[in-house]
Amino acid sequence: MAIRDENRKKSADARGTKMAQVLSSTMIYNGPVFGLRRDEVIEPSGVRATREVITHPGSVVVLPVLPDGRILLIRQYRHATRQYLWELVAGRMDPGETPEEAAARELIEETGYRAKRFRVFLDVFPTPGFLEERMFILLAEGLTAGEAEPEEDEKIIPRAYSRKQLDEMIGEGKLRDAKSIAGILYYFRYLAPEGRVKKS
Repeated sequence: MAIRDENRKKSADARGTKMAQVLSSTMIYNGPVFGLRRDEVIEPSGVRATREVITHPGSVVVLPVLPDGRILLIRQYRHATRQYLWELVAGRMDPGETPEEAAARELIEETGYRAKRFRVFLDVFPTPGFLEERMFILLAEGLTAGEAEPEEDEKIIPRAYSRKQLDEMIGEGKLRDAKSIAGILYYFRYLAPEGRVKKS
């Protein structure tokens, strides 16, 4: 039996399914946007280590496709980068929200648009080395314009771009937000290949 258990353990290690053992976990900071936790762990490799993890409730990114096939971006100031950036609509998920509910809320807040349909097409971890945030990227279709409802500290400019314009922005390094680049390229590659642009 001991030999069988040891073989099972080796097989799990080879498949990369063994998890770290958490010895202790201490919350260092818990703010309104994120938190910081320090874990003492034994890694799957057997090494003991201290891991600092940024806690996060999760987020959504919205790729809104207009009836003519253009994609809606927003421009806003990002203090961490000291730059104005063009991005897809995005934001944190509130407690108890589904990705679709959060996407609908963020789309209205930042652009005023309402969508008939939302669909998650990517489910990713943007910075898995130290951030536990899970990010859902959703397609928004069946758009109708309305009045934006930005938060007090949000100064946002929306603008629609064609596929050609977005290709050029990405190729020339003018679109620098990683989540937006990932979502747009995935959409063009897998959901709306050249010559078959998806309509709302």
